[in-house]
Amino acid sequence: MAATVENADLVVIGAGWAGLAAAKTYLEVHPDAKLIVLDAQSSVGGVWAQSRLYPTLKSNNMVGTYEYSDFPMDQKTWGVKPGEHIPGNIVHNYLTKYAEKFGVLPNVRFNSKVETAERGEKGGWLLTIGQQKGSILAKKLIVATGMTSQEFLPTFEGQESFGVPLFHSKDFSQHAATLDTAKTVTVLGGTKSAWDAVYAYATKGIEVKWVIRESGRGPCWMAPPYVTPLKRWLEKLVHTRFLTWFSPCVWGDADGYTSIRHFLHGTAVGRFIVDAFWGILGGDLVTLNKYDAHPETAKLKPWIDVFWIASSLSILNYDTNFFDVVKKDNVRIYVADITQLSKGKVHLSSGESFDTDALLLSTGWKHTSSVKFLPAGLEARLGLPHDNDSKDGEQESLVSRTDDEILSTYPRLKKQPEKRKKFTPLPNADDTTPSVDSLSGMNLYRFMVPADEELMEAHDIAFSGNLMTITTAIIAQVQGLWIMAYFDGKISPLASQSSSGSSSASQIDAMTESGQQITSVQYSATLHNRFGKWRCPGGWAGKIPDFVFDALPYVDLLLGDLGVNSRRKGGFLKEITEPYGPEDYVNIVDEWMKGQKE
Repeated sequence: MAATVENADLVVIGAGWAGLAAAKTYLEVHPDAKLIVLDAQSSVGGVWAQSRLYPTLKSNNMVGTYEYSDFPMDQKTWGVKPGEHIPGNIVHNYLTKYAEKFGVLPNVRFNSKVETAERGEKGGWLLTIGQQKGSILAKKLIVATGMTSQEFLPTFEGQESFGVPLFHSKDFSQHAATLDTAKTVTVLGGTKSAWDAVYAYATKGIEVKWVIRESGRGPCWMAPPYVTPLKRWLEKLVHTRFLTWFSPCVWGDADGYTSIRHFLHGTAVGRFIVDAFWGILGGDLVTLNKYDAHPETAKLKPWIDVFWIASSLSILNYDTNFFDVVKKDNVRIYVADITQLSKGKVHLSSGESFDTDALLLSTGWKHTSSVKFLPAGLEARLGLPHDNDSKDGEQESLVSRTDDEILSTYPRLKKQPEKRKKFTPLPNADDTTPSVDSLSGMNLYRFMVPADEELMEAHDIAFSGNLMTITTAIIAQVQGLWIMAYFDGKISPLASQSSSGSSSASQIDAMTESGQQITSVQYSATLHNRFGKWRCPGGWAGKIPDFVFDALPYVDLLLGDLGVNSRRKGGFLKEITEPYGPEDYVNIVDEWMKGQKE
């Protein structure tokens, strides 16, 4: 007897920031729709699910910038004071209450990991859920699993006989007992999660051996909450329009200030001013953190200029001064590689070795989808990372053309930072998953939908939250609205075929004349995704969208597609000097619906 297949109008995979916003928006416009939200964990929240919380975990954002526009995180309700970072349990409870208030929570099915999504012959997606929980046929599908759901686990020689806890930072909460039982702990990595783990252990008086790979990317950039000589709130700084102009951005013209951007990035005088801005910002961070004041903190000085990073810029959100903690005798930093493990011992390329009671790996994330798409080979058409062994002449030509446009428009990006000779990717413990370097980058139109004509015409699949940024809440809402409008056929990129500008149009014409079939949608998708390779080699380098100062013009771009006003301050001076926050987007769904009626 054939298994019963459940039907749904919309299935959202993932109940984090992006998934909840998308589900809420779709229900707001389609209250009678059959909606199902599937999540592999036992509670909502994604990164902030109950199972991923551990002591000392806080948001990088301070309260006021990490909330949905229509659900303020007020002090009376949530107990977080202005100027404070938000404890992890508060973020989790906030997202739970949001899902509850807007009717999403009753539609969420927990402990439901989607294993496969098969494209139907007449559209729609047949989803298979693990542990024999059945199948769902979704008319429309939103994949909102984000970029921090699949941990990257390296493998080490001798780890089978290591004999002590070895775990990824994602699973810190499952090993929180080590905060009470361990005497010595090793932390591998230079990312923010490594800093968090070092702080958590060191402030408990535990001896910490912090290993930063000599063959890696080095320590991440860390900033105090308030930066520049004027002591501006960092999250507000990156969302102040006139400051976003100092970041070269291939979709930056969406903000409407084309002449100013052209001056800053297209002229020698402008580029001098831009370099001065980034020099001041980077120099201020180095000065404030006082790296050279102590031999141990000197090892935490970043290896790449701040200009070349994106979301890897993080914030010091600790109760006490992090660098004072590192200066204490119970923290030792090693700039070396782990060559092997033996019983309860870590061995380094420097020749040093030491005993340890646990090894926490802050080794990043896989950028592939957690869902297997069928039939085989569909990932490439969807615009997802895929094995890039085969050579496609037309695709190579498209990449070459978009690279030419990026570098001619932004000459500053031609002078890339020098690559470290010792850099070597970590070996993957999962032999079935190709290394990051061997996979293609993501290539979604607007970072959300396939640029493939047939798939785009179906209007039945989208990806939300497949990017790295600190503008999480705002982008989640705007992407949710964009995807809903796209599903309803109110946004039809293929019909409009609008190019990214005159330069793009000339490139497309040249490719068409050479006999290549290329649409402006395909060109735009490739242009925007390739931009990351040149803009942030210190981050994901084009493998996935990764940006900070470019988030506001990205929101402008999506609102422009929707026909919703992106200049929301009222008056030129306010528009360019007052920072944007979630509160500025509180009515965008109503505005869009009103625009549709008119």
